[in-house]
Amino acid sequence: MSPSATERRCSKLKISKLHLFKTNPKLVSSAPPLPPALFLPGPTGSGKTACALTLARDLPVEIISVDSALVYRGMDIGTAKPDAADQAACPHHLIDLIDPTESYSAAKFCDDAHRLMAEITAQGRIPLFVGGTMLYYKALREGLSDLPQADASLRTEIDHRAKTEGWPALHAELARLDPVAAAQLKPHDAQRIQRALEIVLATGKPLSEAHARRTSRPLPCRPVTVALTPSSRSELHARIACRFKKMLADGLTDELATLRQRYRLTPDMASMRAVGYRQAWAYLNGEIDGEKLLETGIAATRQLAKRQLTWQRQFREHWPEYVEIDCLRPDVADAVLGTMLAGIG
Repeated sequence: MSPSATERRCSKLKISKLHLFKTNPKLVSSAPPLPPALFLPGPTGSGKTACALTLARDLPVEIISVDSALVYRGMDIGTAKPDAADQAACPHHLIDLIDPTESYSAAKFCDDAHRLMAEITAQGRIPLFVGGTMLYYKALREGLSDLPQADASLRTEIDHRAKTEGWPALHAELARLDPVAAAQLKPHDAQRIQRALEIVLATGKPLSEAHARRTSRPLPCRPVTVALTPSSRSELHARIACRFKKMLADGLTDELATLRQRYRLTPDMASMRAVGYRQAWAYLNGEIDGEKLLETGIAATRQLAKRQLTWQRQFREHWPEYVEIDCLRPDVADAVLGTMLAGIG
């Protein structure tokens, strides 16, 4: 049997522990060589998981999830969590870490990511970051803003006011206190209005000032980024619609009902604000019917994908190694593999 194109590429490059730590001979020899870390961002519905599993058949990778919802135990359907077979096919990290009543942050992600990069590369393997929580990528690559820790009492007060006054009223208050931050948010963007108000009220300073102060630490690896981007927005939207319909058919509302019985959940928890679960919560409460659940779930997912693509345009401007590949092309996995191999060098 003749070797495949992938096998020929891998054979030619002789991927090994020694190769992974190879450095550019033009660099000063005293500089410690950095092993590669692969980054595979992309919007919801772009096929990141399938592409990553294909890469795992040809490269010695371990997948590090970059997804703020996959950290929650029991939230499987609405997060499109890789199943047991997929997780057995390749080591996965940062999945099923905490209960839905707990919280996870970009700062915690950065700590976990640095630890995992050190552990994985020490074994001569390659970290492969896969997911669509773009804030986590930005925090890891560019540093964290100097923002105060969440204030539970202040957040409760803001939530109480939202229930009595409405989020548009709180958005108007934010516009008086921090017009720049308010101009970037919609009047019903509860999560972001809450956090912006919390920061302004706690510090007395605008959100932009806090964002301007960043703390970062150098990556222990050399990043190789291949982002999945659709050549047709309408085609991505069709994928998103099919994806959410399948989630409902697979039992998303039943999954949430089970979680609500098992844990003392509230709709303002980070886990329950995740796209899909937020809409399913309203359905279980009788606030919307099944038709509206489908409609709002698809619309929210499309908005999420739009925000993710906006983040990726920013990455394209700031990350010198950043490359985009059309996620709709039939040979997308081979194209990503070839590009990553070239980036590894």
